[in-house]
Amino acid sequence: MNIENKTILITGGGTGIGFSIAKKLSGNGNNIVLAGRREDKLKSAAAQLQNTSYIVADVTKEADVENLVKQVKHQFGGLDILVNNAGVVTAYPLDSEEGVYEKAKFEMDLNYLSVVRLTEKLLPLLKASKDAAIINIESIVSYLPATVIATYSATKAALHSYSQSLRLVLQKTNPSVKVFEVFPPFVDTDMTKGFDADKLSPDEVAQDIYTALQNNDYSVRPGRTKEVYQSFLQSPEVTLKKFNGVEA
Repeated sequence: MNIENKTILITGGGTGIGFSIAKKLSGNGNNIVLAGRREDKLKSAAAQLQNTSYIVADVTKEADVENLVKQVKHQFGGLDILVNNAGVVTAYPLDSEEGVYEKAKFEMDLNYLSVVRLTEKLLPLLKASKDAAIINIESIVSYLPATVIATYSATKAALHSYSQSLRLVLQKTNPSVKVFEVFPPFVDTDMTKGFDADKLSPDEVAQDIYTALQNNDYSVRPGRTKEVYQSFLQSPEVTLKKFNGVEA
């Protein structure tokens, strides 16, 4: 698809993968809109990029979402690319005696339900564009759950299922709106500071997304995800156990 002269909204755009995507897509006549909860991070990020503004919004809150959609309409009159990047991960034992439900609900609200709501609200604007995209930042654990982040894995699996269905629906009803899914491994961001694992740089993820947009490649598998995904296709159960450090 063409990625020039676009209006692009990126949730969680002040840091990490979101900011790297903003950097990669800035210029070429694009208007970048960063959304997130922390105004200091958004303000700093926007100041570093061309034609970039920000809107403070917690995408889990209905009033914030309504205001976000209203401001995008008012300031830009439309939207061409929506990047659903905001997310959270918590690590804890799944067999813990307390707190599992609360943590799972928190993750599900942000990682999945907020995406469904924001996409629903912005679809009319995207459908009005002649060349639009929805980019959902998912994870390698969307199809290969990790026991240390089990409920996070479940939220990303839900997002993967939703994204596949949405793509098929839009291909029939509004083919000008493309749905891209991104399945990074661990990425070196604030969210993963407490995790001891090999990590990909967010700029590498952004570059892969940029290339995928140019080529209409709807499944983006950065770094080691490519190799792990091929192993998963060949032997799901064995790969699942190896992925979680269990003898197959």
